Amino acid sequence: MQRKTKIIESIDGEIFDIELSEDLLKKNKEIARENKKLLEKHNILGIDIMGAIGAGKTTLITKIVSILSKKYKIAVLCGDLTTTLDADIIKSAGAEVIQINTGKECHLDANLVRKALKELSLNKIDLLIIENVGNLICPGEFVLGTHKRMVVVSVTEGPFMVVKHPYIFMEADVGVINKIELKDVMDVEPKKLQSAMKKIKPGIKVFETSARKNIGVEILATFISKLLK
Repeated sequence: MQRKTKIIESIDGEIFDIELSEDLLKKNKEIARENKKLLEKHNILGIDIMGAIGAGKTTLITKIVSILSKKYKIAVLCGDLTTTLDADIIKSAGAEVIQINTGKECHLDANLVRKALKELSLNKIDLLIIENVGNLICPGEFVLGTHKRMVVVSVTEGPFMVVKHPYIFMEADVGVINKIELKDVMDVEPKKLQSAMKKIKPGIKVFETSARKNIGVEILATFISKLLK
């Protein structure tokens, strides 16, 4: 029987708000650096996965965990406004999962991640995946202390999703174009989305996947496993 998912709750005034002060962004970066040092102390690779609601982040993470958990010990922090729905799905794939509920806030920040890290047995983890809150605007500004940042979009979001949200791709190391099995139905060309990502962020590594159909997921998982070596 699975244990009940742990939940990290934000309290009023705790989460950093991008509109309040540049000082808060500076403080967030300071805590993010501390988080990164903590991960490196324990030889943990951290990946922050961002993307809009419905892009397929949870399904993609679940499939990645299913593949990599055969060799590596994985923990996942799930950011969401409320509920543990995503966390419970990912936990079933073999990862240790902690839910971070942000309430009304549209992003995770380094302080909430720091709280969650205290709940993990870091000496027993190889890979930390953070599923950020479903949003293509706010999360980009708030670094969390991970080594890589990944943005997931889907063809169902239309042909202009990338060019309409350039800033989050400027902050990304990896881009994923998901739900490619629907490209003809949606009349969206993944190669054009790839080109848009690379124009915004030269050097970004881009993958095309269908998490539900298991297309391209193994390739993405292999890429992540190489980062762990």
